[in-house]
Amino acid sequence: MHIAWLGKKTPFCGNVTYSREITNALLDRGYKVSFLHFSEESNESSPENYVAEVNLPFLYKSQIYTIHSPKSTKILLRSLKELQPDLVHASLTLSPLDFALPEICQKLKIPLVATFHPPFDSHWRNIKSSTQYLTYKLYAPSLAKYDQTIVFSDLQRDLLIQLGVPAEKLVIIPNGVDTEKYTSGKSFFKEKYPHHQLYVYQGRIAVEKNVESLLKAWKQANMKQNAKLLIIGDGHLTPTLKSLYHEEDGVIWLGAIVDDEKRIDILRSADVFVLPSLVEGLSLSLLEAMACGLACIATDAGADGEVLINAGVVLSTQEVTTQLKTILPLFVHHPEMSNLLGKKARNRVLEKYTLSDNLTKLEELYNQLPCRKKFF
Repeated sequence: MHIAWLGKKTPFCGNVTYSREITNALLDRGYKVSFLHFSEESNESSPENYVAEVNLPFLYKSQIYTIHSPKSTKILLRSLKELQPDLVHASLTLSPLDFALPEICQKLKIPLVATFHPPFDSHWRNIKSSTQYLTYKLYAPSLAKYDQTIVFSDLQRDLLIQLGVPAEKLVIIPNGVDTEKYTSGKSFFKEKYPHHQLYVYQGRIAVEKNVESLLKAWKQANMKQNAKLLIIGDGHLTPTLKSLYHEEDGVIWLGAIVDDEKRIDILRSADVFVLPSLVEGLSLSLLEAMACGLACIATDAGADGEVLINAGVVLSTQEVTTQLKTILPLFVHHPEMSNLLGKKARNRVLEKYTLSDNLTKLEELYNQLPCRKKFF
């Protein structure tokens, strides 16, 4: 089977990780994969195992959304005619091109699958959630035209059904991680801070990620005496927050780390992972930390609370600073909590959120798609 995958390679974000991990796993299982993504011509490297890599021109690209160039639609159409894939799988990049895909694939008689990533707050309680709700309302009519749309939880599925997407066109396939790659083990990074308890945040430095609430709680709880907070990631709020929270406060800014080995080494060095988001889908960063055996603290945004039930600490998305100010010191005073919750987190991933299970469910979905006589 030949799959034309439409996704992201840059800038680094959860969608980039999702596309890389899934396509590499599909290649390992013997599928043919062509990768189509928004990029400057021949500007970004590609694994040699892809059947083809197609660069789609763009006007603007960020971690959150992309504005495609007018000629990218023609390039996409021409490329699909030349590649003749058995199906198109779009890991939706929040681009206007997303809305044109059903018409393009219907014209070429190619089955079309989407993975819908936009985050949400399961209770729709704050202004940012309202913005995300509008994204769901905007996409629902278009998603109804896709053959199948992958979502990560019952909450996400129910919301799209309420907005008019037929239930039979929605399938729940939770994110998964490679549990042989993401596991506990020796860490060279830990040698820098052998006598400190290490906390880590990994993700974008953006409003919806609510990193400032974590930093405020860290400073108010005077955590610098016994611990360090590692911040992995970048975003538009980085300069502002870095100017307010320094190494003297026990905060270590590591920036965006694309190299998996370096990221995993840092995760293995840590005791506690914290994700204070206001909205989420199903965080791959959370699953990676759980697989590495870290004790995890996360808000109940999106599907994250569901993932952590009986396997970590789940916070409300309201008053996050107040909650963290109380909870963060507990792991310093009771270090055995880290080991206990870390084991539970790892076991939860092994039970329900492995990349292998994700791929098996994806294969089942692909095989259920209608075969169409393609007109190229």
